[in-house]
Amino acid sequence: MKKTHILGIIIIAVAIGAILTTLNSTSTYASFREASEAPDNEFHVVGKLDKSKEAVYDPKTDANVFSFYMIDNAGTEKKVILHKSKPQDFERSEQIVLIGKAEGDEFHASEILMKCPSKYNDGKPQASN
Repeated sequence: MKKTHILGIIIIAVAIGAILTTLNSTSTYASFREASEAPDNEFHVVGKLDKSKEAVYDPKTDANVFSFYMIDNAGTEKKVILHKSKPQDFERSEQIVLIGKAEGDEFHASEILMKCPSKYNDGKPQASN
């Protein structure tokens, strides 16, 4: 075999390995129940903040821990521990997407995405409070 053929085979093998690694590390949308069934995998969980329960953030103790309760789209409530500081306007969010893993009765999130209420209603600005 020529050196170029061997080099081509090596490049193809590395590319296949990279693709398989990428596919294994991708996360999917799930409910808290599905995330609890596969604690080693990372999931995106969509839901709403449970405003009837207290959200705890004490930057003096640990500025990178924020806990709150969320109800997923399937209606399951779970305590969430976000390993970051509390996001600005968190209480005003309409919908939350958590990225993380289930650990026991808690969901440990590494990232959070929030959908906040729009400032506009049918193209007209709303009166600010």
